[in-house]
Amino acid sequence: MSRPSLDANAWRVIIARLISRTGGEAGFFVGVWGTAAYALDATPGSLALLMAAMSVASMIGAAVAGVLVDRFDPRRVLIASEVVFVPAILTLTTVGSMAEMTVRAPLVWLVGSIGVTAITAFPPALAADEDRVARTNTLMEAAGTIAFVLGPALGALTVRLVDLPAVFVLDAATSVVAVLLLVPVRVRRVEARERGTGLAELRAGFRYAYRSRAIVLILALGSLTWLSFGAFGALEPLFYRDVLGTGPEALGYLNSVFGVGLFLGAFTLDRNALRATNLRTVVVLTAACGIGALIYVGTSSLVVVAVGAVVWGVLLGALMPLLRTLLHLHTGEGYVGRVSGVYLVHKSVGELAPLAVAPALAALFGVQRVLLASGVLLLVLAPTAWRRASRLDGERPVRPLADRGLAERVEDLEERVPLA
Repeated sequence: MSRPSLDANAWRVIIARLISRTGGEAGFFVGVWGTAAYALDATPGSLALLMAAMSVASMIGAAVAGVLVDRFDPRRVLIASEVVFVPAILTLTTVGSMAEMTVRAPLVWLVGSIGVTAITAFPPALAADEDRVARTNTLMEAAGTIAFVLGPALGALTVRLVDLPAVFVLDAATSVVAVLLLVPVRVRRVEARERGTGLAELRAGFRYAYRSRAIVLILALGSLTWLSFGAFGALEPLFYRDVLGTGPEALGYLNSVFGVGLFLGAFTLDRNALRATNLRTVVVLTAACGIGALIYVGTSSLVVVAVGAVVWGVLLGALMPLLRTLLHLHTGEGYVGRVSGVYLVHKSVGELAPLAVAPALAALFGVQRVLLASGVLLLVLAPTAWRRASRLDGERPVRPLADRGLAERVEDLEERVPLA
């Protein structure tokens, strides 16, 4: 069966994601991490505090954005977030201490997380059938992974040619270009629904997500992956500085190598989407990501780190769009924004939780050993979900088709997932 073609609207969104995320990756890996670790002499504790504050801000932004997306559509929310992001990111050009960075960066990430939620919820707004939803998710991931390659490398080049603050200017410029691309985009109209208060709609989104056994499993496996990532968020710059003995440029270049792996993983999923779109594949990929992480941080050799970056990247590049596609296919229209918000809240919580203990563990056992333990966590725990994934794959999924009414979809879900 041939892969479905995408229209101009989808390609505009994909290209906008590529450009905006290129600046975002440069701004985070080289801008925020580079400034913190090398210009501001961050300690494990101060870096963990920064990452914790950014994660909390992202969690709040994702929850709020889910309601906004379901009310106004992902296009409007994404454009608004990109516009506000420009002056926000420019405030980081004048940061002079870790205290200032810890106050300003979370505010920037609050705005950015609204855009991330909107882009996460975009595919069902562009296409009604699941094959196009899956392909749009995969190509968005591919665009994001190309950005992961280009962003850190472009950030490192910007540091070499100009200075660290110029990386934040680059990030702002890419958001402006993204807005220009998004303005002509048109999204599908979804059925009107009665609106409640913002808080009531937010609660309804969480309730909808937690009533679905499939969505709960997707959230659990995603959270497990993000828990592993949380340790890297606190300690990876220090791994480069203290274990590998490299500077900020190596941090950028090797993360670009990681991005090559992400692209290859997304490309592989795109070629095999019909066979791979199931929960059992998610379980296998989640466990395999643990192996990739172990290779990545298992030695002090830059060559082995580069190999590990590619292997880990391939696995994650396939896993991330698959998680989002399955999330969309198990979510009815009218709830995609809020369920996407729940998904990203879990992402933020998963990344945040290790920050409470990672610095202390690193002080006791060393940075490298703590990162190795995060890989073991995935490898050991993910396979325990295999039986549940197999059962759910055997059930009929809730498909977000345009010709099914919202009430019918909710009734179908409640019949399959009783509350008592």
